[in-house]
Amino acid sequence: MKYKELKKAILLLEDGTIFEGKSVGIDGTTIGEICYNTGMTGYQEIFTDPSYFGQIMVTTNAHIGNYGVNNDEVESDGIKIAGLVCRNFSYEYSRERSNGSLEDYLKEHGLISITDVDTRAVVSYIRKHGAMNALVSTDVDNVEGLMRKLAEAPSMVGLDLASVVSTKEPYYFGDENATYKVSALDLGIKKNILRNLAKRDCYIKVYPSTATFDEMAAFNPDGYFLSNGPGDPEPLESAQEIAKTIIEKGLTLFGICLGHQIIALSQGISTYKMHNGHRGINHPIKNLVTGKGEITSQNHGFNISREDVEANENVEITHVHLNDNTVAGIAIKDKKVFSVQYHPEAGPGPNDATYLFDQFIDNMKS
Repeated sequence: MKYKELKKAILLLEDGTIFEGKSVGIDGTTIGEICYNTGMTGYQEIFTDPSYFGQIMVTTNAHIGNYGVNNDEVESDGIKIAGLVCRNFSYEYSRERSNGSLEDYLKEHGLISITDVDTRAVVSYIRKHGAMNALVSTDVDNVEGLMRKLAEAPSMVGLDLASVVSTKEPYYFGDENATYKVSALDLGIKKNILRNLAKRDCYIKVYPSTATFDEMAAFNPDGYFLSNGPGDPEPLESAQEIAKTIIEKGLTLFGICLGHQIIALSQGISTYKMHNGHRGINHPIKNLVTGKGEITSQNHGFNISREDVEANENVEITHVHLNDNTVAGIAIKDKKVFSVQYHPEAGPGPNDATYLFDQFIDNMKS
């Protein structure tokens, strides 16, 4: 049996807590901030989402790999998570549309992963003690050395990871004869965002995180977009300056996740590190403008200050998270500027919030 061939592996948290398991097949050690996702499906999209860069992912669904992988179900050019922790890893898969096994996919990208872990216990521990750095390793007899290595890992607070995952050169997406032109700042953009814009008759020029407003304006766009991405938004001063300039000039702007936080920071609204973040595909949101509820896909470990938004006379709260009443969306009053803390493009997740792309198109029309 393949199970009997597996090496021992451990998940080690920075406070010294150890969870035992088996290596999925790649020897070594990987370090990142531990987090968990409650989605029952969509593991390939999660693993390739640039917003997860630098994080060790715990999947709460018991079975991972059972439907293989598909070349069309990626959100970037490859796996972005730092490591994988799961309960039952499926080496065999069954789905007509699959291009191969998750095992081969992880080996191709060199991802160190651990299975046979009590993930319910891991998630319960994270919920109680909060997000922290962790490592996954097959070097199970060197815990002291691993603890020293883990102690040297930087905190997610103050960490600029957007520049690491961003494109290095501008590129185009969509039909060049489309009705609308959009300049998008890539802070870790997901492919499904670009697909949603393109199918709404947009031609997008995607810029690296180091771009300036003048460079983005040279495309003569009808609107600007600030993408999702990993890490702390506070160090991204260049992006904040771009957002501030766009808003001051009265131009059309839409931000998602990290882009939402950048827009808030540009307006003097502070951000903070959450206890363990929101990550899953069933998070309830209330739209305060329409009064309607939405089930949404979310992935973020930082949020914006509700107190600061309420104290800012130029900004209004448009959406709230119904689990903890955190701010999930804002709009700049008398401007064509809005943003949300969640993912209307899903990938994976429900499509309740795709209307936000239509709202962006309507703003460009006007």
